[in-house]
This record gives sequence, structure tokens and C-alpha cells, in this order.
Amino acid sequence: MTEMTAAKESLSEFVSLTAGGQGFCVDIHTIREIRSWTPVTMLPFSEPSVLGVMNLRGAVIPIVDLRERLGLGPTPEGRRNVIVIVTVSNRTMGLLVEAVSEIISVSSDAILPNPTQSVETQPAHIVGLISQEDRMLRVLDITGFLPADREDAA
Repeated sequence: MTEMTAAKESLSEFVSLTAGGQGFCVDIHTIREIRSWTPVTMLPFSEPSVLGVMNLRGAVIPIVDLRERLGLGPTPEGRRNVIVIVTVSNRTMGLLVEAVSEIISVSSDAILPNPTQSVETQPAHIVGLISQEDRMLRVLDITGFLPADREDAA
């Protein structure tokens, strides 16, 4: 019984996403909600991956194009696109993705390290890989996805 309890405790849950035709996943505990695409208010001089902001029940949150943030080019406009609302370090943002697929549970030893992360100065957005039958999911660390605070702005 102790082994079964330990096995349950070592499982991690992720939500699988599609961006740029590629499979990614994020920790389910960071996700607040999933919304259909709605237009955003664009902001001048923002980072290219920041589409703008939206009002989420009285809070103004940035919307980040996940595909663009990962260097895969901008997400084409589409009615099927969705916004995944996530909270990281007490900050909330939306991620524009092409699709949300499923919730997956994997043991911690099934998450393989990213073999290409070799430069320490680069942000480690892809922190692991999950191999599932005919596809490979990239585990994202979205803590670096929030637009930088501009404390030096006048």
C-alpha cells in the first residue's frame, strides 16, 4: 500500500497544448481557466509576442502569443484559437495557443531532461520532454513568459 501511495504522489499532471503545430504542456496547477479567443487591446511598443491586454473580470492581463514567444512565428488568426489563463508567481497572463488537447498524468521519472539546453544565459522555457506513443511533448516553464517589469520606465 505504501508503494501505491508513493506512486500516486510522484505523478505530475499537465495540460497539453498546440502552438506552431508542435506539442507542449504546462503544469495543470498554473492554469486558472481556458477561454475562447476574443480580441485584445493592443499596446504600442510592447514585445512582439505580447498581443495586448484584456479585461478579465476587472483585472487587466497581458496576452502572450506562445508560438511567437517560442520563436515559431506569429499565430495565424483563427476562431478555434484559445487563450489559456495562467498564474505564475502571483501574476496572471493569457497564452494564445492553437488548441488545448488533454490532461496527462506522468510519473516524474517519465519527464526526460532537455538535451539541448546548454547555455545558462538562455531562458529555460523547455525544461523537459514527455514521450507518448507517437508524439513528443515539451514541458514548458512559463515563469519567464511574463513581459518584463519596466521599473526604469519614466
